[in-house]
Amino acid sequence: MIAAFFFSASQLGLTDVRRLSRGVENLGGLFWEMFPPDFSAFGEALSALVETVQIAFVGTVIGFVLSLPVSALALRNIFPVSVTSVVRAVLGFVRTVPVLFWAVVFVIAVGLGPLAGVLAVSIYSFGYLSKLFYEAFEGVDAEVLDALKVTGASKLVLVRQAVLPESMNTVVSQLLFMFEYNIRSSAVMGFVGAGGVGFLMVSYIESLRYSALTTVLFLTLATVIAIDIASGYVRRRFLPGFRTAAA
Repeated sequence: MIAAFFFSASQLGLTDVRRLSRGVENLGGLFWEMFPPDFSAFGEALSALVETVQIAFVGTVIGFVLSLPVSALALRNIFPVSVTSVVRAVLGFVRTVPVLFWAVVFVIAVGLGPLAGVLAVSIYSFGYLSKLFYEAFEGVDAEVLDALKVTGASKLVLVRQAVLPESMNTVVSQLLFMFEYNIRSSAVMGFVGAGGVGFLMVSYIESLRYSALTTVLFLTLATVIAIDIASGYVRRRFLPGFRTAAA
């Protein structure tokens, strides 16, 4: 393992001391140009950031709505293997493709702008959440399912009356995480023209406006922290059994 690590590191350039030292100097020059922030770009950056949050929000909601019924079809303890195998294969493909690639696909399909970003986030969220949900759903106590099965309950009733209520804590928690993740993804997708704050970042980098880029980065950081705090509040407020540690 050690030999493989050092061989791979040398192949990737991590042992090139001259190149690394030159990189440190270049980073120093970059940081020098990034400060102080250019607050004249605040309005433009805020508008792009709002668009990023909208992309993440709408895409997460669409992905969530699609993932609930499809993830239920992947339950091996309710549906036959002929159904679950096909559903899981499709979800595996959707999940394997990076969100940035989906963004490129939809930029080609519908053109530049936030619509491509929304579609990319929706598809990726659908694949990712479906995986998390069907794993959580399969963790439901078998005795609960058996109690309903002996009453002659249909598969739909099993999902509605047993699987969803028993898994709701996980569903809410993973949904909040997905939204936080999509905020970051939406920012990156702008680099391929899918709208949002990333598109503005590319513009500032290409025009060498690094101080304006700093303003965008600070605003993005503040937004991510605010969303993280809000998600923590929702977890404390609505997830039974969640308690913060005592001081």
